[in-house]
Amino acid sequence: MVALGILHKLGLTADAVTNGEEALEALEHTPYDLVLMDIQMPIMDGLEATRLIRNMGRGKLNQHIPIIAMTAKAMFGDRELCLAAGMNDYVSKPVDIKSLAAAIYKWGQALSKEMK
Repeated sequence: MVALGILHKLGLTADAVTNGEEALEALEHTPYDLVLMDIQMPIMDGLEATRLIRNMGRGKLNQHIPIIAMTAKAMFGDRELCLAAGMNDYVSKPVDIKSLAAAIYKWGQALSKEMK
């Protein structure tokens, strides 16, 4: 809910889901520009959901969508674990509005360049 509030303050719209399976389903039906992926979710965690998004055999999913990890797990090596799963970037919780805005801008710009 905090992230949704920050996104709203940044003038962005977002949908929220409660687990990785719901994230995959939402991505199959809606053309999102970017994913903020929580690492610790029930049923399917963000690492597994990201691996499935990046898997070329996974239906209608945009396997190149930018994925930014959002996690309270800020231990040494966690960033690398997220990147190895296929995430593009990592923002730790509690979320800092400047860090989140910078990551969104960075990957939004990268997406804009890819589309040209």
